[in-house]
Amino acid sequence: MRPSTLRVLKRAAELTRQNRLTEAVLIAEPVILAADSYEGDEILRWLANHATDFTGETKKEID
Repeated sequence: MRPSTLRVLKRAAELTRQNRLTEAVLIAEPVILAADSYEGDEILRWLANHATDFTGETKKEID
């Protein structure tokens, strides 16, 4: 994934944690829509692996 795409995703996560969802979508949507299929797959994996970045929750260990 391009470094610029990663920066945008991280910034969108930060904005979401600050309850600024509209701004998060405004910066992330164009980057996501412009991604080719390879980068799009990387974005999907990153989002799945970093969901807690958007919620601010910490991962809980499963016993």
